[in-house]
Amino acid sequence: MTTAKKKVLIIDDDQDIGQLVGLYLRNEGYEVEYTPRGDEALPLARQMGPDLIILDVMLPGYDGVEICRELRRFTDVPILFLSGKKDETDIIIGLMAGGDDYVTKPFRPRELVARVKVQLRRRQPTAAAVRGSHVLQFPDLTIDLLSRTVIARGERVVLSAKEFDLLALMARNPNRVYQVEELFELVWGEHSLGDTRTLIVHISNLRKKIEADPTKPQYIITVRGVGYRFHPGGN
Repeated sequence: MTTAKKKVLIIDDDQDIGQLVGLYLRNEGYEVEYTPRGDEALPLARQMGPDLIILDVMLPGYDGVEICRELRRFTDVPILFLSGKKDETDIIIGLMAGGDDYVTKPFRPRELVARVKVQLRRRQPTAAAVRGSHVLQFPDLTIDLLSRTVIARGERVVLSAKEFDLLALMARNPNRVYQVEELFELVWGEHSLGDTRTLIVHISNLRKKIEADPTKPQYIITVRGVGYRFHPGGN
């Protein structure tokens, strides 16, 4: 049985970068679609149904962050931002818009390919999820580990890949306290290097989407000075 190729959509007005990254990804066995135009991003994403999107922040006449917000209206696939901006504020804005990773230019193509692999690998259902119950049920919250769907208060919510990974990890082990560094290693596959803002942004986004009142979270509880835990009761 032949496994279907994973599909990657690249949106970057720098054609040299777009074609180079596409070449590296094709050599790794991915199916790649590339466009330098921001106005083609949404139609292509709907038509192609990519497994991952690489999105430039600065596109002529278009804001990559706004495109990301629009993409999040209908897809939860990982979105990797490419940008020449290295300011921490720009990175946080991109993550809050629904991005899963942020790579600054210039970058090494092999490093980008490695990040793509990590993102796609984390979306694959684990053997444990396949063998056991893959639906986690809590009051007003349902998490399907195989379809990667979340229902909160009767409505489906669209989570980014990292948001889902965070939620699924903690929900599978309710009441366990996860240290900040531990969450970075388990979800991002790397050390935080003392920078906790990425995690804080993702936790904030999660609360806005699944909590009835994000200012008084009932599921994702902060354990001051340590990290976070998932409370299964929801009340």
